[in-house]
Amino acid sequence: MSLKLLFIQLNEINFEIAERYILASKAKFRNLRKIKKYYRNFLTHAEDEYNNLEPWIQWPSIHLGKSFDQHEIFRLGDIKSHPNQKQLFETLEDEGFSIGAISPMNADNRLKNPAYFISDPWTDTPSDPSGFSKRVSSMLKQTVNDNAKGGLTTKSIFTIFEIFFKTLNYKNSLYLIKLILSSLLNPWKKSLVLDYLIHLAHMYLLKKKEPNFSSVFFNAGAHIQHHYFFNTKHIKNLPTNPKWYVNPSSDPIEDMLDIYDRIIGDYLNFSEKGCQILIATGLRQVPYNKAKFYYRLKEHTFFLNKIGVKFLKILPRMTRDFEIIFTNDNDLIIAKKILEKIKSKKDNLSIFTEIEERKKSLFVTLTYPNEINKSDNLVVNENLELNFFDEVIFVAIKNGMHDTNGYVFCSPNINFKIPKSSVHVSKLHNMILGNFLSS
Repeated sequence: MSLKLLFIQLNEINFEIAERYILASKAKFRNLRKIKKYYRNFLTHAEDEYNNLEPWIQWPSIHLGKSFDQHEIFRLGDIKSHPNQKQLFETLEDEGFSIGAISPMNADNRLKNPAYFISDPWTDTPSDPSGFSKRVSSMLKQTVNDNAKGGLTTKSIFTIFEIFFKTLNYKNSLYLIKLILSSLLNPWKKSLVLDYLIHLAHMYLLKKKEPNFSSVFFNAGAHIQHHYFFNTKHIKNLPTNPKWYVNPSSDPIEDMLDIYDRIIGDYLNFSEKGCQILIATGLRQVPYNKAKFYYRLKEHTFFLNKIGVKFLKILPRMTRDFEIIFTNDNDLIIAKKILEKIKSKKDNLSIFTEIEERKKSLFVTLTYPNEINKSDNLVVNENLELNFFDEVIFVAIKNGMHDTNGYVFCSPNINFKIPKSSVHVSKLHNMILGNFLSS
């Protein structure tokens, strides 16, 4: 059997804003214009409570066919704690279809014989046994989790060269080189470089392995909307980002749409050969109403050692989050008390206001919202102060916030009925299954 369905996950993209860019430029966004014009589309919605609007909740909803109240997966990486909830990938494999997946968010690799499976950068699950997939997975984890520090390991650099040479052709390779060079002056393009590398690796594996079902997850657009939405030229009266953060004349949203237009163009070629295409966003972002600063601990291990926390290991998660694993409950209780007491000296605000207690672990978010200067201190206890600036890395200024609505675009040859009104995002699960099992 040849490739039947290609599931493109454009995480959190706001297509209402994208349409403004499409309408404003007749020369650009040719492929985005095609899917708006020729693909059938419908809306999805997710959860009602804002705290439950997170991509690491909504994508498992699609993978499992369940709402949040049903699957109860709340944190990134938590799919590992729900081994009895069967995902879309295993269901299709059990029906005899070959499966490929690259970076599916909060998904666990339970496949017996995947065509390929490259885990997302935050979930502790193995990739498929091939050396290439393992190296790409390792590169993604290192690049994403060390993004704030900005460094690439030698191993990651070699993997990027490997992707480059495995996918070598004049058009795409030259574009990648230009994109990398451009990212040196435009830091938001670093995430776009990573998405383009994911795309090139996916195209390579698609052609080599020819799975019946393949999904690929792109997150750069979500990152850029979160951190640069205020710079869009198509929404008036938004707050402004400081000049030191981004040049006022830059529009990272447009840069993101440029690259996604190019990526989608490559996948449209598969549609012309009979493959069905499904594009979904899971949810979307809308502009935030004020500036909020995001920071990440510079060195999680060193910081916890300094403040006297005993732990077994640390699992860094997305942006401000990390999970601390303990050997016993007593260490957990003491650690929680230490973290709860830490405050900024200048404004007496707690640093970690979100600390979730679990079995032998704490899931912690660095929630301090204000700008941190070189002279700012942390008060750990009456005997210990630390320089706040030295302990953290600036990540971004929050520009976008989550919204329940999402978008779905289907190629004309899709084999399920298009809903006439918005459906819960979890319904995509059965639509995909029906597309295979009813034929």
